[in-house]
Amino acid sequence: MDIFSVAFWSSFLAIIGIDLFLAGDNAVVIAMAARRLPDDQRKRAILYGTIGAVIIRILCTVTVVYLLMIPGLHFIGGILLVWIAYRLLKPEDHNQAKAVKAADSIWGAVRTIILADALMSLDNMLAVAGASGNHPLLVVIGLLVSVPLLMGGSAIIMKLIDRYHWLIYLGAAILGVTAGRMLFSEPFVKEALGSATQWVEWPVVAVITVVILVAGRATQKKAARKRAQQHHAV
Repeated sequence: MDIFSVAFWSSFLAIIGIDLFLAGDNAVVIAMAARRLPDDQRKRAILYGTIGAVIIRILCTVTVVYLLMIPGLHFIGGILLVWIAYRLLKPEDHNQAKAVKAADSIWGAVRTIILADALMSLDNMLAVAGASGNHPLLVVIGLLVSVPLLMGGSAIIMKLIDRYHWLIYLGAAILGVTAGRMLFSEPFVKEALGSATQWVEWPVVAVITVVILVAGRATQKKAARKRAQQHHAV
């Protein structure tokens, strides 16, 4: 992938978008892990913890990029990413984030932030690896540029999503398109479709994205009706 090509920069923007939309719970983890520390120590814990988490994330994501070169795994990754995109639209569950224990020391908080972020970022790693198109340099550049966005932008994004709920559908759509592209980047899919790939790919990607959005919307409506019934019952 040429660094000056449209494909490179579209993938770059997709990686940043994925980082922002999947970083909400990670921002909650950072806040929970450092909440017991004094203000001056809290800032250092968040800085060191975020840097450590991003380094681990880069190493793991680059590893995933190389794993996706194994025949068949790109297709499996695309299917998993469809589920991740749908899950993004499901009603939020912060139980995992709330389970993170606050630390009493800077390094205890840093350790908690790094471990919790690694466990909660598996979907992020897969999505970024898929969006990179097997380009490790693109993964590193995209994640490095997104560091300040992850540190300061996650909380802003969460507030914007609360106010403008349609933004969450934009995030799901980015993941849906990435999932579709992963499916069609699988060699055996390209071989099966041959020259028809270029005509089939984008219509199928569009259908996958629409199905994800419709299914996610239906799940949200169902959850809203359930909450309303429970409220009336009380």
